Amino acid sequence: MFDFRYHVASLAAVFVALVLGILVGVGVSSNDTLSHSERKLLNEQKAELQARYTALAGQLNALEDQQRAASAFSSVAYASVMQDRLKGKRLGIVFVGPSDPRLRSLVEGALTDANGVSTRYRAINVPIDPAAIEKALASRPALAAKYEGTAGLEALGKELGSELVKGGKAPLWGPLSRLLVVERLGGMRGALDGVVLVRTTQPQHGPTVGFLHGFYTGLGSAGAPLVGVQTSDAKVSSTALFRQLGISSVDDLQTPAGRLALAALLAGAQPGHYGLDQTNDASVLPPLPSG
Repeated sequence: MFDFRYHVASLAAVFVALVLGILVGVGVSSNDTLSHSERKLLNEQKAELQARYTALAGQLNALEDQQRAASAFSSVAYASVMQDRLKGKRLGIVFVGPSDPRLRSLVEGALTDANGVSTRYRAINVPIDPAAIEKALASRPALAAKYEGTAGLEALGKELGSELVKGGKAPLWGPLSRLLVVERLGGMRGALDGVVLVRTTQPQHGPTVGFLHGFYTGLGSAGAPLVGVQTSDAKVSSTALFRQLGISSVDDLQTPAGRLALAALLAGAQPGHYGLDQTNDASVLPPLPSG
């Protein structure tokens, strides 16, 4: 489907060039100073351009018909392959940075299309405030001692990530939610079967870097698939970060293929990096297990 789109765009550009050529030819051929041989040559060139224009117009119409057919087929096929792929699975969505309504809608749409259930949503506030975190933990001496100082922030992030996936009592999220969460939906009851990670923040610096490294590690070490997502037009790409951390990723969430890749990875497909990004060492889709 995407090849058709690019082909149509290139043909449109050729159309413009041909039309300009014909117009220039007509303008020049009207000049009375041209010799008979020059006029004959220009008329032949104009006729050739007009013939090419007609042929390309036919190709464009055919491609547009194929595009419409492919789009219709894609809609039907998408619904078929997504159906029940995530049935019965409890899934979480984590934004690092402010929530993006478009991205959230795409993620939730993919989960719904695959009959999955989003039971836990959090948008994490960054950069973190180490002093405020230390103060919040001060009333719990055992926790304060365990995660004391900047050196303990990565361990703190890891435990928070693990708690978020595993659910349950979550002793760290209790005192820290007010500081770390800017938007939330759903409680901590029960473990998650998979997590979608969306990074909307700019690259961080200082203590937040270690904290987030631990947080990502914790999300991925809790036994459930973790998938990082973005759209192809993302202003700040997270692909390199996901690769560095060994987090499976999808870089074209705005496409049906991207949403299918997300559902497949959450359902247990082969981990990797999928989408339209030319640096991917995999493909647009992972091998699809039956579902």
